[in-house]
Amino acid sequence: MTNNALALATSAPSGSSRRVPFARTVIGSDARAAVDRVLASGWVTTGQEVLDFERELADQVGAARGVAVSSCTAGIELALRGLGLPPGARVLMSSDTFCGAASAITHAGLVPVLCDVDPSTALPTEPLIHTAVRAVGGVSAMVVVHLGGHPVDVERAAAAAGLGLDRVVEDAAHAFGTDVGARHVGSISRATCFSFYATKNLAIGEGGMVTTDDEEFADELVSSRLHGMSRDAWRRYLPGATWRYDVTVDGLKANLTDVQAAIGRAQLKRFDGDQARRAQVAARYDTLLHGLDGIRLPPRPAVGRHAWHLYAVRVGPEFALPRDRLMERLAARGIGTSVHFIPLHRLTWHSRHCVIPETGLPGADAVFAETLSLPLDQNLNDDDVDEVCTALWETGEER
Repeated sequence: MTNNALALATSAPSGSSRRVPFARTVIGSDARAAVDRVLASGWVTTGQEVLDFERELADQVGAARGVAVSSCTAGIELALRGLGLPPGARVLMSSDTFCGAASAITHAGLVPVLCDVDPSTALPTEPLIHTAVRAVGGVSAMVVVHLGGHPVDVERAAAAAGLGLDRVVEDAAHAFGTDVGARHVGSISRATCFSFYATKNLAIGEGGMVTTDDEEFADELVSSRLHGMSRDAWRRYLPGATWRYDVTVDGLKANLTDVQAAIGRAQLKRFDGDQARRAQVAARYDTLLHGLDGIRLPPRPAVGRHAWHLYAVRVGPEFALPRDRLMERLAARGIGTSVHFIPLHRLTWHSRHCVIPETGLPGADAVFAETLSLPLDQNLNDDDVDEVCTALWETGEER
């Protein structure tokens, strides 16, 4: 045990009753005031507040346009629809990601092709991508996931799949604040889809955004997020506007409201500070867990910036308890944890509707057996982190 960890482990009593949730959602007084302002305006659905939020977030990531949607999953589906692929076209994706990304592909009338991951990073490598594509004779598009906020070199991944960036949709649900080299995630591929779910780095509760540099593509998304209508209610009810509209595509009901956008705009103003705190929390975990036998720390990107949506360690066979029993032990001490994710080929519906390699997905299986996401958000204080690390050290030394 390191000196820092030794001091930590002796500073808190075993079985402490303090609670450290996996993630907290904090909506500050500035966001609540913004919501009150929207409620008082008499217009609460998609309107000027959404337009302002779209512009501000696009500016944050360096994209030409932002299109607010009801969720990242809806954004991925709409973006894939916007690619104009034929029904049944194959779309490559990682096997180790949230089920919503695969559902977005199938809802768009396309077929997910699962790619295995490197057990050390939980991300597809270029050779693995090339192998997966060659096994099915080619793919028409690709969904790139920046798992946990770890940057993926999107250009190299696309090249390995034999695709241009115009056929890439990024699942950036974990990656608001991630950089690939010197470029912000959100300004690289045809479309990047962010999530504002309650646990995300920019938390509203629900909601998402698609960013793109393609103005025509963005206009199509604006229409398709609201039933395919050529004019939404905000534009129909402006002074001098007409009530008439057309439906030009078979769209979804997937718009964001002004109430949600007001929260998002307020959260965006404090985002840089929140991200700095997340990085501090990750660094404290690094220091205090270093040297704990059987616990492997998250990998660091060779280039770029990690958004630290997740701090996922690996619980190896040499640790005192297997992963699931460790989670039970931590829960008994009031510490919330999670697993990201159950690989798609282990989920009943997706195992039947995704293309799975005949050789299986051993990398994803290896990651799943050991991965453990520890509490991480910008609202954790040092005592919270210390409590988690104390519990891990005390459990690890039982052997």
